[in-house]
Amino acid sequence: MTARLAELTTLRVGGPAERLVVAETAEQLVETVLEAERSGEPWLVLGGGSNVLVGDDGVEGVVVRVVTRGIERLPDAPGSPRPVRLRVQAGEPWDALVAHTVENGWSGIEALSGIPGSTGAAPIQNIGAYGQEIAESLVSVEVLDVDSGERRTMPAPELALGYRTSAIKQGWRAVVLSVDLALERVEGALGRPVAYAQLADALGVDVGQRAPLAGVRAAVLALRAGKGMVLDEADRQSVSAGSFFTNPLVSARFALRLPADAPRWPQQSEPPALAVPVGHEPAAPPAMVEGTVKLSAAWLIEHAGIARGFALPGSGASVSSKHTLALTNASGRATAAEIAELARYIQTRVLSEFGVVLHPEPVFVGIVL
Repeated sequence: MTARLAELTTLRVGGPAERLVVAETAEQLVETVLEAERSGEPWLVLGGGSNVLVGDDGVEGVVVRVVTRGIERLPDAPGSPRPVRLRVQAGEPWDALVAHTVENGWSGIEALSGIPGSTGAAPIQNIGAYGQEIAESLVSVEVLDVDSGERRTMPAPELALGYRTSAIKQGWRAVVLSVDLALERVEGALGRPVAYAQLADALGVDVGQRAPLAGVRAAVLALRAGKGMVLDEADRQSVSAGSFFTNPLVSARFALRLPADAPRWPQQSEPPALAVPVGHEPAAPPAMVEGTVKLSAAWLIEHAGIARGFALPGSGASVSSKHTLALTNASGRATAAEIAELARYIQTRVLSEFGVVLHPEPVFVGIVL
């Protein structure tokens, strides 16, 4: 089976796959990848296609589209503050999973509502938004270790989860088959304390207060929709890969050189909590780099002279008219090369103006930045 990958990615760009296999079971996913490895055929695993930029010439070898489904309730973990345990297949749509947990009164990932893509991709990217990260709820993942050819379960602390990264994203050749999560069973439908000021304002509560799970989900979806960050066929600004650049981490000394009004968040506070599998000793928390400061990529882009809706002359790619961090194919005629060109232009402007290198968030396939 062949397919034009533009039809399988949220940016709606990308050339053809030489061969496409749709994996409906974990066994089929494992078999296809290992068969490609044995034969020397290039392979690419594709989930929801929401965090990837595929080149216009397409992909050699086999593209394995993961559509495995299933949300399994595991036995509770007595005595744990997050006793509800779920096992979720890699191809399960992430937002459908979040909706399922909210409907059942389980808290831990409600602020991650509206993030497109599949569940298997979530720990690879360590997705996060509005004060939550999957790292806080992740117990373990079942993976195919491609080099050994074995399936094994990896406890979350061994995945080296960080800001929008993991051991897999950093080069470990593994394919996620399923994800185990630990969630809190809440009383009175109130979720975990709200940890993000913008979300707290939208809910009419103070940071640290609890709000109804359903209300949190609705508020997050509304905030994301206002930024064009919820997939919507009627909203051309949502034809994107979400945030195209991560927020830079710089030294505190460097941050002092920036304009006084540049947003900055010191990172030497307590690191995020990590869920630990039952029977395992808590791992040592990841150490923060002393003096590290997180900057706002959106602020840097805007103050480097790149406005919302900006496009290079003659290009079909543009900066979202709703959010500076998103690069869109709102025109419907952008190529991957044009999106990469726009990204390079933005990087150059920010580097020239502030001396900060912006790093892209999507995975690049068959194209370089």
